[in-house]
Amino acid sequence: MSETSWDLSGFGDEIDADPRIQAAVMRALGASYIEVRSAWGTNVVDLSEDQLAELKAILDEAGLKTSAIASPIGKVDVSLPVEHEVERLGRALRAAGVLGAGYIRIFSFYYEGKTPEEAREPVIERMTALAKRSEGTGVVLVHENEKGIYGDIPVRVLDIVESVDSPALKLAWDNANFVQVGVKPFTEAFELLRPHTVYVQVKDALAASGTVVPSGEGDGELLATVEGFRDSGYSGFVSLEPHLADAFELGGFSGPYAFGVAARAFAKVLEAAGVEAG
Repeated sequence: MSETSWDLSGFGDEIDADPRIQAAVMRALGASYIEVRSAWGTNVVDLSEDQLAELKAILDEAGLKTSAIASPIGKVDVSLPVEHEVERLGRALRAAGVLGAGYIRIFSFYYEGKTPEEAREPVIERMTALAKRSEGTGVVLVHENEKGIYGDIPVRVLDIVESVDSPALKLAWDNANFVQVGVKPFTEAFELLRPHTVYVQVKDALAASGTVVPSGEGDGELLATVEGFRDSGYSGFVSLEPHLADAFELGGFSGPYAFGVAARAFAKVLEAAGVEAG
């Protein structure tokens, strides 16, 4: 029996817009958790109180817990007022409270017309404000590296988390997103960012085109990364975000079949590393 065991989760809305179908597929894949980005075609920060209550009832009935709120916070231009995303974070925190999630995924702002150096100060100001809003709530914000935002490459991701220096801001790791900005994830980012990483998103990508592919079929150094997390004592979530059918600014879609393909591909990587997830 494997000595290392992680909690398997996944982006339910990559399966279907209907949360009942999301829940059924996640359970069929052996998961005990789900990551909530949207339900019934509505983003989690825009769900009404009644919708959140209904979603909680559906997940409870299926025996699923919520690993994280996959919010769009920080996927706006840094020129917007600080309060814009702080207010939206309040709604994400409300959702986390109803659904029992301990993490909220966030981003570090687009900066059209600016250099990264010019964007740095307003980005850090906004990320600090978001972290302060979350302090004391029991919910940890996890910054996801992604192309087009300030925190796209390892050195800037590290800059954010070290500059904000808050217990309420940690990192979510995404191999494919690093590949899409020309970074070799394990070789060039793992050692730098592992001390601050508390959540793992799972997808792979081809370096030549940026195309997202099943785990282990791309240039994301998935096996080396999984082994790195295993050897460093990681004990958290691994959340499937396949993006195998479509990807767009605020999310992606796979459908039940492709989601299953992604889950089986990742299971092979875990098996090769001697890690269990469920």
